Amino acid sequence: MENVKASTKKIMINYGLILGVVSILLNVLNYVVGSNMFQPHWSMQLIGFLILIAVIVYGLKEFKKNNNGFLKLGEALKVGIGIALVSSILGIIYFVIFTEVIEPTYFEQYIDFQREAALEMGNASEEQIDQSLEMSKPFMNTGFFVGIQLVVGLFFGFIVSLIAGLAMKKENPYADA
Repeated sequence: MENVKASTKKIMINYGLILGVVSILLNVLNYVVGSNMFQPHWSMQLIGFLILIAVIVYGLKEFKKNNNGFLKLGEALKVGIGIALVSSILGIIYFVIFTEVIEPTYFEQYIDFQREAALEMGNASEEQIDQSLEMSKPFMNTGFFVGIQLVVGLFFGFIVSLIAGLAMKKENPYADA
């Protein structure tokens, strides 16, 4: 049983690092090509989600292979969420560096983007938009966005792990209950 636990940790770290690095590279690519960093093109979001699915599924496949072809749903959730956690932590480190060093006016730019988007919709006056944005300013900080990033990363890691785990599960009939 200790071998399974050791390989679980190794798989979570290795695949989490892969997912985190690839996700960061997608963000850097999006930033470098001058795409809107607050509303990336749907294709970039789709590619990111497909990569998330692929990396978690491959991590679960490796775990199953190392576990003599057996995979319990609980193990799938543990490994998949672990991969998402490692990836999220790496993404958070990148986001903090990005917003504090690379693009220190990120939150001011985000508020300007929100203002422009609201004006284009035309549902509110400039005064109403300014009041709304003023109320949202306490949430426009690295800490809040880091928390959201962690929750969203773990949520999608859970969903992908649940679906993949249900599809790939194979109980060991000889294992102790």
